[in-house]
Amino acid sequence: GGAAAAAAAAAAGGPGWRLPGRVLELVFSYLELRELRSCALVCKLWHRVLHGDENSEVWRSLAARCLAEEALRTDILCNVPTYKGKVRAFHHAFSTNDCSRNVYIKKNGFTLHRNPIAQSTDGARTKIGFSEGRHAWEVWWEGPLGTVAVIGIATKRAPMQCQGYVALLGSDDQSWGWNLVDNNLLHNGEVNGSFPQCNNAPKYQIGERIRVILDMEDKTLAFERGYEFLGVAFRGLPKVCLYPAVSAVYGNTEVTLVYLGKPLDG
Repeated sequence: GGAAAAAAAAAAGGPGWRLPGRVLELVFSYLELRELRSCALVCKLWHRVLHGDENSEVWRSLAARCLAEEALRTDILCNVPTYKGKVRAFHHAFSTNDCSRNVYIKKNGFTLHRNPIAQSTDGARTKIGFSEGRHAWEVWWEGPLGTVAVIGIATKRAPMQCQGYVALLGSDDQSWGWNLVDNNLLHNGEVNGSFPQCNNAPKYQIGERIRVILDMEDKTLAFERGYEFLGVAFRGLPKVCLYPAVSAVYGNTEVTLVYLGKPLDG
């Protein structure tokens, strides 16, 4: 990786920067993401080679190196159509270091497994948070919800583990959550009403993908189920770095989170 980056950098200093796109693509396919970011800044041609085709050999090679075969082979990433998008989703997945000690991230890189620990609520945050822009990700439960199953966002200061079976996400002013069990919205230890705001809203079904939409320009958090927009759940979010997060209580339950990128309007 380092040698290839050095070769690419050397090419930038001479006529190499005018190499045919196919040759550049081949060189770039040996580089890691950090090095590709630097290469994209060299000139318009390099930027176009890197970002013009999100399914190019560059992104296919990088996906093959950084993603688990299970993630590429199963339908985990079925709503992320390009290899560049799949690589980006991996870098935005649950953090293996920023989670409760009672959970672990499975080998696929996207699924949290909660160990069967009594009287504990356990959560996880993603590796990357957002302080600007618009972002969407999917979350789904692959096991029983238990008494509390919360999805939402949290600052870096929000705790990811506590005693008892509680709605950890939304239990203080550092997190905002939607409890899928009783459809309550939670923030600062209080219920902020039910969601979605309609009579007899259907309860969450195991395996159903919920799309979460964070808009740091409007300072709102909204949800979709299937392709139905359920509405804005939280307004007036603070201008701080906010991380996708979940909290769970049921032993051996599994939760998967996949970052989708900018939400599609419509």
